[in-house]
Amino acid sequence: MALPLSTLIAFGVAALCEIAGCFAFWQVVRHGVTPLWLLAGLVSLAAFAWALTFVDSEAAGRAFAAYGGIYIIASLAWLWSVEGVRPDRWDAAGALLCLAGAAVIVLGPRG
Repeated sequence: MALPLSTLIAFGVAALCEIAGCFAFWQVVRHGVTPLWLLAGLVSLAAFAWALTFVDSEAAGRAFAAYGGIYIIASLAWLWSVEGVRPDRWDAAGALLCLAGAAVIVLGPRG
């Protein structure tokens, strides 16, 4: 069983919005950038929550749990592409482990 394209897109949009929103707060608190970044961060976090409503799942908790694996992969991509820090083998191993868990949640047979 494969995930519907709409779910993959929703997960991707949600991950980008959540990471960008959290990164805006990180920049304000940790690096002293203008607090105006918080407005963009709040909008981005609201878009994250909205995007998750498009996940093809009957239970919100299951959708959120499965999203966790996608979030981890997206966070490592952000780490590399935006922050310029290359993930190491432990990052990759942990991400694969989390993706396996997310796959069990999403693709497991339901009674």
